[in-house]
Amino acid sequence: MPRRRRPPRAGALTDLAPLRIFRQIVLLQTAYYVCAIVLILFTALVAGHRFNLDLVFDWHSLRGDTTVGWMLGLVWMLNSLIGVMFLLLLVARSKLVPDFALTIHCVHLLVTYFYSRSLPKNTLWWALQLASTALMTLLGMWSCQWRELQPISFGGKGNSTARNSRQPGAGQAGHDSHQDTGGGMLSSLFGRARGQRAEQYELVGIKDEEGGSVR
Repeated sequence: MPRRRRPPRAGALTDLAPLRIFRQIVLLQTAYYVCAIVLILFTALVAGHRFNLDLVFDWHSLRGDTTVGWMLGLVWMLNSLIGVMFLLLLVARSKLVPDFALTIHCVHLLVTYFYSRSLPKNTLWWALQLASTALMTLLGMWSCQWRELQPISFGGKGNSTARNSRQPGAGQAGHDSHQDTGGGMLSSLFGRARGQRAEQYELVGIKDEEGGSVR
């Protein structure tokens, strides 16, 4: 008898189609760069610095001995914090969050390499990538787990029944109405019995008067 194959664990990559994974990666990477460009553009305009793509894709701009470098580091961390929301919306599985977070930063490393035509040699750049990856992974897993543990409400009769059971006077009112209905039925039965007895008494009196008896 052939051995039965174990079903894949919940949240495994085999549950997702390759095309869907690729689409999620493209959406996450696009959202990651769009938010970064908007934040860096706004910060550069406020600081009075000229904006160019070197601030986004060139690792030489991220230096620890300049104000612009530290400003870019804080902006990239803020961008990673915003990226957690995109992980929650597009991935929504805590077990897949580390894979997508690492993929985002690996793609960013490749883009930086091809744009700068050299591997990053700045310690601040590598430290920033590690901190950003850890932030997106930890907060993304926590937010997805929190969402997975939320109770599911189906609606319908269950909620209406539970809502009626929570009302303190609902059960008593139903019991009273049932008692009132039963009392009305009993009173009608007793009334019919009294009417029948009265008719019998009247018939007996008529027969006695016809027989000559005096009451």
